Amino acid sequence: MDKSMLGDLDSLPEEDKIRMSAMIDQLQIRDSLRMYNSLVERCFTDCVETFRRKTLDKQEETCVRRCAEKFLKHSMRVGMRFAELNQGAATPD
Repeated sequence: MDKSMLGDLDSLPEEDKIRMSAMIDQLQIRDSLRMYNSLVERCFTDCVETFRRKTLDKQEETCVRRCAEKFLKHSMRVGMRFAELNQGAATPD
């Protein structure tokens, strides 16, 4: 977990800090799993056309790879933009 997230919690007792840290870790894990599940569902739905084979054909494999790359790049960009906005909101104008 990013320790800077706990910066405003200095006034809390140590036990509460530990509990908050654990809760933040759980939320981050949950969000990561949601993102992964969303990626799998979206790319599978968009790219896989038949179940006649147990492996993907070349076209499906290329589609899944591109879909995953786009999804991850988009998620990273949104995260970076959110961090920029968050950082700008934290500094007084």
